[in-house]
Amino acid sequence: MSQPLRILQIIPSISLVYGGPSQMVKGLSSALASQGVNVTVLTTDSNGDVGQLPLDVPLNQPVEQDGYQVRYFRCSPFRRYKFSLDLLRWLWQEAREFDLAHIHALFSPVSTAAAAIARHKNLPYILRPLGTLDPADLQKKRQLKQIYAALWERSNLARAAGIHFTSAQEAKISERFGIQTRDLVIPLGVTPLVMPPKGESRRQLGISEHTPLLLFMSRIDPKKGLKLLIPALEKLLAEGINFHFVLAGTNPQDPDYESQITEQIKTSPLFSCTTITGFVKGELKAALLQDADLFVLPSYYENFGIAVAEAMVAGTPVVISDQVHIWEEVKSTQAGWVCACEVNALTECLRESLQDAGERQHRGRKGQEYALKNYSWDAIAQQTIQVYRQILENQH
Repeated sequence: MSQPLRILQIIPSISLVYGGPSQMVKGLSSALASQGVNVTVLTTDSNGDVGQLPLDVPLNQPVEQDGYQVRYFRCSPFRRYKFSLDLLRWLWQEAREFDLAHIHALFSPVSTAAAAIARHKNLPYILRPLGTLDPADLQKKRQLKQIYAALWERSNLARAAGIHFTSAQEAKISERFGIQTRDLVIPLGVTPLVMPPKGESRRQLGISEHTPLLLFMSRIDPKKGLKLLIPALEKLLAEGINFHFVLAGTNPQDPDYESQITEQIKTSPLFSCTTITGFVKGELKAALLQDADLFVLPSYYENFGIAVAEAMVAGTPVVISDQVHIWEEVKSTQAGWVCACEVNALTECLRESLQDAGERQHRGRKGQEYALKNYSWDAIAQQTIQVYRQILENQH
């Protein structure tokens, strides 16, 4: 019988305030552990921007969680950048105890340094870029990223055993800085939420059961397309189309942008039919996904869109842009509506979907069928284990 794989998952933070990447590492680690893999997650106690308190967790010791271990390390120095010298010291000493490292994030100092240590210790590693190689994302702080890539990330990409993309579209468009890489396309999984009684979120938030509920549940970030969504909803409101908009999310790294969006809505006619909840989790999150008539995410770029997959699993039809990289799956399975990143195109999609309850229900069912089959953690863990074993066989 072969020995269990010993896998490191390395990520700057697994606080849920950082959204999809944190959820993914927890879900993957639990699913891998359930299939006999020994998983250790290395991360920091970062829990949002500098003004937030760090996670209240034991440091520098193993914490058992859902069948795997987490080791949290103090963010120090450079807390803003989720950096930890203690984490890197531990990795330097213990790297040889593991078969492979799966590193989540590029252009993040702790992930960059972890890849360099893995190389030095001859520990094979996979890099998951989290959308940071998307040309649109590379435009942000472009010159700084070019220098950063030239100094560090180009070497990390060149020596990686594979680059983990979560959709074929993400792999297709991603920048490699002239490096030939082995691309591994493995989608993200979704843990089905325990659903409260139908109508719970409407009761909590005071939303009529007869009003279509339109949900945006994602990080409040410029890339998520709110500057398309707000004017589109204002147009529909002016046409007399009835709906209630729930804006659920936060931005731990750019609270100024979050405040700007909040103020924009407060001074808009949209304010009368909008509820701003901030970050949601647990029962309220599940209730919103279940009660929503439409989930909307018109992002300018999105390497996967875990929130979209969560909505699909909940049976909620989605309206997304064609820059959310699972748009082809949504379109081909009729799980929702797909539009260009443009106000009029988004308005048209929303108008069509809000005016046809039967079609919404039909597309919600189609999306749920597809997501339960293709985004289950068990299936993704099996695919990931196969990739790990192939990489390790190639090393010998």
